[in-house]
Amino acid sequence: MPNPSVGALLVHHDTIIAEGYTSTYGGAHAEVNCIAFAKANTPHLLSESTLYVTLEPCSHFGKTPPCADLVIDSGIPRVVIGTIDPFAKVAGRGLKKLIEANIDVTVGILEEECKAVNKRFFTFHEKKRPYVILKWAQSLDGYIAPLEKEQQKPVWLTNQYSRQLVHKWRSEEQAILIGANTAISDNPSLTTRDWHGASPVRIVIDTTNSLSRDLAIFDDQTRTIVLNTIDVNEICSQLYNEGIQSIIIEGGTKTLQRFIESTIWDEALVFTGTATLTEGVTAPILSKNFKEATSKMIKNDILTMYKNDPS
Repeated sequence: MPNPSVGALLVHHDTIIAEGYTSTYGGAHAEVNCIAFAKANTPHLLSESTLYVTLEPCSHFGKTPPCADLVIDSGIPRVVIGTIDPFAKVAGRGLKKLIEANIDVTVGILEEECKAVNKRFFTFHEKKRPYVILKWAQSLDGYIAPLEKEQQKPVWLTNQYSRQLVHKWRSEEQAILIGANTAISDNPSLTTRDWHGASPVRIVIDTTNSLSRDLAIFDDQTRTIVLNTIDVNEICSQLYNEGIQSIIIEGGTKTLQRFIESTIWDEALVFTGTATLTEGVTAPILSKNFKEATSKMIKNDILTMYKNDPS
């Protein structure tokens, strides 16, 4: 992030002669790495090869020069593109450059699969909001927490493997959000301490600016943003302006339910553990108009994964 994850292959008479993928932000793009390998090893084959790339080659100067210009200058005669880039500075301009250079271009091969690889990037640029993932754990009888707790920390309803998986997910998303009540009740750090990888940007909703700065969420382990609104559209708009492409909502029932009722969510990841609470804080309730749902076991926990089809 913020760049998409792109893959590229050069093929000569059905044989792959080079491959490349996007470097860390600020580094070379997939096409650059792929073509560089070919130039170093089989430069004489470039003029007879086809470049396959999952996303339209860029056409503008950013951290690196335009990939479309490199493709043209390399003498590659044919390009197969998975999908057009939704980023406003590209959005068909790279394709136009290639066609104007008399390169044979095919677009839309495995398009949905290519979009799925970069679902966060596409959501951010097409819908002007982050890709939203809801996540919670609930007891076997449908509660996410007891009514009262003896300590200011989470009550675990799932096993250690499920909890480690959550930390892996955190490392894959740009931000994580909770409400003020969760910050006070659980005092979470929201880091990836049980997994290798960067911790996400922490977002906390605090409409009264009254949260104590002694809470773990305000330590120096990673950046924290405080929002003063509970309106989901406004939250998403502010996060878009911050450049946040994806976010996990790990708040309590009220915060999660606001996103559910707004229909602004893309995935929901729900753990059901083996514990029963008898009474407590009722878990969020998903509307029944989600796109699909699948389940699997994480040892003795049930993980149900929902996909939504929001506007």
